[in-house]
Amino acid sequence: MTNDSQTKRPAALGFIFITVLIDTLGLGVIIPVLPELLETLGHYDVSQASQINGYLTFVYALMQFLFSSVLGNLSDRYGRRPVLLISMVGFGIDYAFMAFAPTVFWLFVGRIIAGIAGASSTTATAYIADVSTGDNRAANFGIIGAATGLGFILGIALGGYLGEVGLKIPFMAAAGMALLNALYGYFVLPESLSAENRRAFNWKQANPISTLKKLGTYPGVSGLISAFFLVYIASKAVESVLAFFLVEKFDWSKSAISSLGIFIGVLLIAIQGGLIRIVIPKLGQQKSIIAGLLFYALGLILIALFSSKGWLMYVYMIPYCLGGISGPALQGFITSQLQPNEQGELQGGLNGLVSITTVIGPLLMSTLFAHFTNPKTSSIYFPGAPYLLGAILMLISVVIAVRSFKKA
Repeated sequence: MTNDSQTKRPAALGFIFITVLIDTLGLGVIIPVLPELLETLGHYDVSQASQINGYLTFVYALMQFLFSSVLGNLSDRYGRRPVLLISMVGFGIDYAFMAFAPTVFWLFVGRIIAGIAGASSTTATAYIADVSTGDNRAANFGIIGAATGLGFILGIALGGYLGEVGLKIPFMAAAGMALLNALYGYFVLPESLSAENRRAFNWKQANPISTLKKLGTYPGVSGLISAFFLVYIASKAVESVLAFFLVEKFDWSKSAISSLGIFIGVLLIAIQGGLIRIVIPKLGQQKSIIAGLLFYALGLILIALFSSKGWLMYVYMIPYCLGGISGPALQGFITSQLQPNEQGELQGGLNGLVSITTVIGPLLMSTLFAHFTNPKTSSIYFPGAPYLLGAILMLISVVIAVRSFKKA
């Protein structure tokens, strides 16, 4: 990077933070208002609206899977800056579609655009890899985790409060923020990928299947990529069934569930935005990965087997969220093993894996939860089953990571 770019690096990382925050905020803002929006537009009952929401999630995840590698490779060819700016404009268009959609069909159009634009997280992580070195690399990846936690909190709050004013107001607000961020980035975001580190765009490399296959060819990190995949599958146990688990076990109200969600978001911000900058340099990336995965497993086991009182969920979420130490360390270690002109393709492949987990994870965990809470399908009542499976996957990831470190 040039000296001018170096001076703009804090502003650039701030832009990446806001980009990821708006991506997550856009998902969070939908949660409180989408059921009523679907019922209004399609005249569905709650059950039908829930099913349509599942299809919308599937379309979004599928677009992310298909386009993550494309945008990653485009950023390797033309630079990170233009891809990020165009993607932010895409977010603005999506939220406008959601705000002014006359029918459910246009919601699907908006989700398609959002899935493509959301694939820009590939480029955002590649940008961080470009401007980071050593342990600073893992700490900077924590920016993404902090932005995700804050975006989740702000999204739910924005959707809930503005939704009381009007169903379309939250989407209009999100559209305005995305477009303003694109304008802001146009003036402050320097290019992070130098001309000598760029490479020609190749459709074969941009194919998501080819990109996933390429992940298996990186020496020393293919095992860690497998662990990365299992970690994201396991985390869907919390994301996809937590509200249902809390209602089933403790008959919690919506406000009580929201309070826990805000608590989790605050923990994620504190850990991803602050704690990892102290822990990872002291422990190193490898020990941080192992410690984080064990914290994840501990939290999931406690939730699955020892949730006798509702207030204990606040206690158990502390070790679970401490598991977030492993994510930035894992990404930092993987990216440190590759060349600068491979970062976009790598992040495209990793985002492709995340998109696959978004399709597989919620379906797997919700099916498991339904099976063990329905007396017609199981003689064993065990609502914590998804969390126990998540813990097992985390422990498998520990074994894979340890073996991978020896190879690396």
